Amino acid sequence: MKTRILYISTLLATTLTFGSCNHSKAETLAENETPIEKVVERPTSENKIQVAILLDTSNSMDGLIEQAKSRLWNIVNTLTTLKYEGKTPEIEIGLYEYGNDGLSSASNYIRQVAPLTTDLDLISEKLFSLRTNGGQEYCGAVIQDAVTKLSWKDGNKNMKLVYIAGNEPFNQGPINYKEVVKNALKQDIYINTIFCGNHEEGIRTFWQDGAITGNGKYFNIDSNERVQYINTPYDDQITLQNQKINETYVSYGKKGAEKKMNQEVQDANAGSVSKANYVERSVSKSKAVYKNESWDLVDKVSEDEKAIDNIRKEELPAELQNKDKAEIKAYVAKKAAEREKIQKEISVLAKKRQAYIEAEMKKEKTQDDLGNAISTSIIELGKAKGYKVEK
Repeated sequence: MKTRILYISTLLATTLTFGSCNHSKAETLAENETPIEKVVERPTSENKIQVAILLDTSNSMDGLIEQAKSRLWNIVNTLTTLKYEGKTPEIEIGLYEYGNDGLSSASNYIRQVAPLTTDLDLISEKLFSLRTNGGQEYCGAVIQDAVTKLSWKDGNKNMKLVYIAGNEPFNQGPINYKEVVKNALKQDIYINTIFCGNHEEGIRTFWQDGAITGNGKYFNIDSNERVQYINTPYDDQITLQNQKINETYVSYGKKGAEKKMNQEVQDANAGSVSKANYVERSVSKSKAVYKNESWDLVDKVSEDEKAIDNIRKEELPAELQNKDKAEIKAYVAKKAAEREKIQKEISVLAKKRQAYIEAEMKKEKTQDDLGNAISTSIIELGKAKGYKVEK
């Protein structure tokens, strides 16, 4: 069941489309209202789920990049369903491109676009900046770079996954993929392969062997197919809540204002792909894995309750620079309470939305795409590592 695509070409368009809705008194948190029960459990650093996504950006892969843009937040939301011993793991995502003639031959035409990071807006920003060009696709080289240069965490509690997608033979290039993949497995890093083309061709060109060797999963997709979406009766309500949650962010530091603006730019990027993608991002923003303590005072205080005592006046946004510490603490506490309330509302709506989508999906077969391939295997591999799914 294909849904209509809503294109939002600029941040201004997003504001005009969604920003005009009125807030009812019931939706506004009174200053003297008792804070609601905490609904978002902070992720624990005791264990991590780390996912490196390696994308072929040669000329033929425009469709793959579009699918990645379309499915980033769906993948994030899948990751958030996993718990380890009842705890929410910290989630880090990294991004590589390879096979692009715009990159140097000395690098084997590969580039680390973003390290493993909890900054999901950064991943979105970098993903939307990718452009295709040319192509010498060396799978062994890019896997080796990701395995050796990313900051993987040791320990049995952690799940470490590499997803590589492309359409040229897996054994191309100067580096033997078998040795690289075996070395990855020694570090408990599972290699999953996604061939953009016919299933049998992917087997013939060693993509399946790469996954088997790496104890991962092999998939094939049609990278030129447009991602299918299912509109739901809850999308507009979640969209409204997303606009409200943005108002709870309190920037600080040298890059605070810039990062806050980038948050809204990534909203617009998600909306430029589809309305459903915008909603998926909105759901992600209501969850514990979406954290911005490096620039948002609400998240920073949640991590360090003494943060405001140590902050300098010039690090604060203009509206707070003339307030004393007590007033700043009260303001941040109010924003934190507002955010928790919105998060709870989005959580309720998101569960109803997902139930609606699952019911619709049973009516007709959905296509395989990059996001479906990654999400499906994340759940399966997670269960094998001792993670449980909690929706």
